[in-house]
Amino acid sequence: MARTRATDFEEKQRGILRGAAAVFAELGMEKASMAQIAAHCAVSKALLYHYYPGKDALIFDIIRTHLVELDSAVEAADRPDLPPPDRLRLLVRQVLESYRDADDYHKVQLNATAALSETQLAEIQALERRIVRRFSDVIREINPDLSKGRPLLMPVTMSLFGMMNWVYMWFRDGGPISREDYANVATTLILEGIKAVR
Repeated sequence: MARTRATDFEEKQRGILRGAAAVFAELGMEKASMAQIAAHCAVSKALLYHYYPGKDALIFDIIRTHLVELDSAVEAADRPDLPPPDRLRLLVRQVLESYRDADDYHKVQLNATAALSETQLAEIQALERRIVRRFSDVIREINPDLSKGRPLLMPVTMSLFGMMNWVYMWFRDGGPISREDYANVATTLILEGIKAVR
């Protein structure tokens, strides 16, 4: 007879992912151990291994969960009916809002891909490409010339992601600007810069 899941399985799993992301972000992927993660999460090692057979599976699920949630949030916020500059501003705002309280997940995503198998990496890259494509499609609408001649669409798109992805290094909630303020700054830099890119 198949074992049934506990009613709080997903809640416990979410707590483990959050705690593990914090440990990985602080100690790094190599130094963090399953014992340290279990202690941080206040669960037994046996329970941790019940959810995840090892660090690799845990790292993969942290990154996958983070990207699936980001992709869903960006898709829900997208407004294709808006003029492209307004649509881009909205998308940037949503990414920065999704990054709120997700610094540890984000650090694991940026630093742990070497721990993934080829299959896991392919799944993560497919999620990343889907998110990036939504932005590059809007940027292409704003300046179709970026797709002509020299391929500049992807460098411009990834420059925007560079601004968004590294915001955790310096941005502090309650500081002199809000996330929405910075979303407007980043979007304006891209929109104004797009005009000059040839």
